[in-house]
Amino acid sequence: MKAFRLLRWSGSVLSPRTRPCGFHFYYKHPQILRSLSAATSPLQQTVQYQNQNQESEENLWDAPEDPYVDEPVIPEDMPESLQVEARLRALPSPPISAAKESAKLAALHARLSFTPRLPVETLARCLVDVTADPNPNFNNTSLAILGRELYSYYTSESILCRYPRLPTAVVFAAMSAYVGPKTLTQITKEWGVELVAEPGGEVDPGYLQCKREDSMFISKHSPDSDLDSTTTVKNRQPNIVGADRPNADQKSWRRGVSIMTVNDDEFGDPLKSSSSSSSSSRAPKSNKHATTTTTTVEDACARFVQAVMGAVYLHRGKHAAKMFFKEHILSRHLNVAQMFEFKQPTRDLCKLCAREGFESPVARILSETGRLTRHPVFIVGVFAGREKLGEGAGASLNEARTRAAVGALKGWYLYSPLDVRVPSDAEGVHAKPWKPVLVDIGEIIV
Repeated sequence: MKAFRLLRWSGSVLSPRTRPCGFHFYYKHPQILRSLSAATSPLQQTVQYQNQNQESEENLWDAPEDPYVDEPVIPEDMPESLQVEARLRALPSPPISAAKESAKLAALHARLSFTPRLPVETLARCLVDVTADPNPNFNNTSLAILGRELYSYYTSESILCRYPRLPTAVVFAAMSAYVGPKTLTQITKEWGVELVAEPGGEVDPGYLQCKREDSMFISKHSPDSDLDSTTTVKNRQPNIVGADRPNADQKSWRRGVSIMTVNDDEFGDPLKSSSSSSSSSRAPKSNKHATTTTTTVEDACARFVQAVMGAVYLHRGKHAAKMFFKEHILSRHLNVAQMFEFKQPTRDLCKLCAREGFESPVARILSETGRLTRHPVFIVGVFAGREKLGEGAGASLNEARTRAAVGALKGWYLYSPLDVRVPSDAEGVHAKPWKPVLVDIGEIIV
């Protein structure tokens, strides 16, 4: 595949506020500013600027105003400094022109080891949530959508190629542990990003701009968890109320893994219905204070980290985006062995041996000690013919047999090839040819 240079294309990601302009004039006429930003070269911008100046002053001041910005009422005798402050307070988010003057934003840019190819203006846009600024030209919605798809793609191919025999429910749990909202919230805290109490044009652009719920205003009460390796299938039962699943109102129906794969998101959770989505917050408002849509700290932090990934992909390319994913996501330790939850491991092991053509498993005592004491210990092994499938220890024979069956099942499901390659490694001009990986026939169905 041919690699493209995305540096020129990524100019469309920059907000129109990043273009050099007179802020006070274009504040009242953002449609002129956006028409200038649509030019493809500085020469075209200069010609359009001259053509706009040749128009009559009456036509300029009669132009429609931006529906996302509420024009403040400023007295004529107000000092110039107070007028600028009043106009800034009317904006739903900080102007991008203030990004170069923010010390917090510069520190975050350096902390993430970003090059000048990713400008601080784009990083400032990643910090503006849709609940703070409903204008899609200035919030991080588009970048977050791209970043979420990239996170899902890179994470899923890494899990499936490394553990090709994992059950689907465990894959969903691993996806949530790597790039779920709780993990992305923890990453936001590790990056040193703080949330603003109330968004507005006068605050520092280095803060995460969002309108939080009342219960989430105290940051110490927000969820604080790293990669949750103790998450199991039993602990992740999603709520299907208000979901887009077919026949979601039938609560008595059995819902298996297949419907989670087809109708749910990358974490196995039901998608929110269109009626309960936050799309209403993107509608134009005549007053920025009229937007009552709020969000949680987890969702705002997750969209921010996803937007940063999308910005890295657009400005620095695919290779840099994948390196960013490996350094900040895939490098985190996740114990997949603790994410299993077996209800009847001995039955599952018998079904597995029958499917694979092995002999029926038999439990045998390998050693024991203290049978007649208060604390006996039994070591039991599970054999299929002469092959030992698993081994377990317990205070009783049943406990040891169950642990041996669990160990045998984990040994089968946690199989990992020696040379792991993912499909994205075969992309590029100088990439090695792709070699197919192991595709398992699936988990045990009982």
